[in-house]
Amino acid sequence: MKRILPDVKINLAPAREGGLFLANPVMVASGTFGYGTEYAELVDIQRLGAIVCKGTTFRPKEGNSQPRLMETPCGVLNSVGLENIGVEAVICEKAPVWQKWQVPVIVNIAGETVQEYARIAALLDGVPGVSGIEVNISCPNVVMGGAEFGLDSRLAAEVISAVREATGLPLIVKLTPGAADICEIALAVEAAGADAVCLINTVKGMAIDVGRGGTLASKVIGGLSGPAVKPIALYMVYRVAGAVHIPVVGCGGISCAADALEFIMAGASAVQVGTASFSNPRASIDILEGITGFMVDRGISKLSDIIGSIRD
Repeated sequence: MKRILPDVKINLAPAREGGLFLANPVMVASGTFGYGTEYAELVDIQRLGAIVCKGTTFRPKEGNSQPRLMETPCGVLNSVGLENIGVEAVICEKAPVWQKWQVPVIVNIAGETVQEYARIAALLDGVPGVSGIEVNISCPNVVMGGAEFGLDSRLAAEVISAVREATGLPLIVKLTPGAADICEIALAVEAAGADAVCLINTVKGMAIDVGRGGTLASKVIGGLSGPAVKPIALYMVYRVAGAVHIPVVGCGGISCAADALEFIMAGASAVQVGTASFSNPRASIDILEGITGFMVDRGISKLSDIIGSIRD
């Protein structure tokens, strides 16, 4: 007997005209999958729900000097520093390639001022091959003395309002775990026009080379990702999913289908696979197959039947 595959399609922007439709809930996280082209010969990227490209700034950035990526016992500590080719090169060089793909590509953007976020979003608006924008509000606001936009609900809302005014593209806002009350930030960006929220970004950490008497990275502080942050991310997804009325994307330490299903049961409509792709380029596809296999084995016909199921 032929197995009937479950319906795993999702819409991450249900309130926006045109929506943001994904064939399945498995996305790849910004900064871990390049522009998608780097993995195209290793993975059937067209099977993914969506690709979130590496963080894009208004002008190209060289990033931090080496070393800037360190393994930890349960994850990775990075201080890459948003190295990227800049928004104009993304539009001219990458978007024409994405336009030929069936998998939607979402551009992660980062700015140092509210105006810079809006300028990047305006340039991306209407570009063929760009299906949406993920707004990284874990960046320092230089005008306010280096504070992260995502730590203050007023600043976070100001950024999203400006970006929303600059573009009609679906907006996903990536939240920082450093906020005192992540639900307050999530509600603020929802009110400002976000179509979905993604959480969490990396957790701040550091590592010391005892023999050398210095830090292991060129910068003192880096971002911790991988299995170590999963319980933190899962808890925050559960809380935010119960507070907002827009889709939630879970991210943080997802390495297998069971991890992804935990996030979905906690209320995530989709998940992003990040650090796991470094050690297993096929991790996202393995996770997708594991999710559908789980649903088939249990006779679950629709993904919506398990999203937030532990709240029932």
